[in-house]
Amino acid sequence: MPRLSAIVFFRLLLLGLCLLSPAALHAKDNNYLNLLHQPWEHLIRHHVMADGRLDYEGLVEEEDVLLGYLANLRKVKPDPNSWSPDETKAFWLNVYNAAATSLVVQYYPVASINDIRVKTVGGVKSPWEAPIVNVGGQSYSLNQIEQQMLRDQFHDPRVHFALMYGAVSGAPLLGEAYDGGRLHSQLEEQTRRFINDPAFNQLTPQLVKLSGLFEAYAAEFGSEAQLVAFLNRYARTPLTPSALTIEYQSFNWALNDRTSLSSTHALNKR
Repeated sequence: MPRLSAIVFFRLLLLGLCLLSPAALHAKDNNYLNLLHQPWEHLIRHHVMADGRLDYEGLVEEEDVLLGYLANLRKVKPDPNSWSPDETKAFWLNVYNAAATSLVVQYYPVASINDIRVKTVGGVKSPWEAPIVNVGGQSYSLNQIEQQMLRDQFHDPRVHFALMYGAVSGAPLLGEAYDGGRLHSQLEEQTRRFINDPAFNQLTPQLVKLSGLFEAYAAEFGSEAQLVAFLNRYARTPLTPSALTIEYQSFNWALNDRTSLSSTHALNKR
């Protein structure tokens, strides 16, 4: 779809969504959710590279589509009585990723998402603490979405391989929006891809060098035995729990732009 035609189409789509009744916003089928996320689906299908990095320069040219998608979220309030848990989880994953992407686009070019400082009524805040997206009339920061809406509700460590942390050491992005009807297979795919990619984790039967994500969120992966069991669910190289040494790599917060991965992983964590 040519760029101008795509912009007109998604503007009309967003306008139509805005005119839907509150009952439609809570429909039990996922037709509304599929329509809601179509602009985000369009953007990531066109701007996520084969290696899972983002073409931010291209996204800058379609920022109005991204902003329109985020603006429409003001009218959407997840309803646990009509949405399945997977629909709710997929919704918040898409919201987080789109909001984080929009934040980078606003400040692009930038070397790292951690370099961004957002002006708020209460002063200047980090990209993680600033309220940057409004859902159902309530403002959320990225940390609030990750902690309260995803980690606290679902206790699923696979979300860390689905979230867009804006860093080259973060998991490669999935080239489609998350969908409640297919969420389990999407998260399984993301987790398997990340664990077996030597750019992030190096696995041998007796020595593993893991991404700093596993160290930062160690409590969610449990004891060392539980972590090894989790890894063995996805690893192509079987790990030997009784004779395994685990090391953690530092996390590189350089921007996950379309350039290739750096050979070093040495930036400070947030």
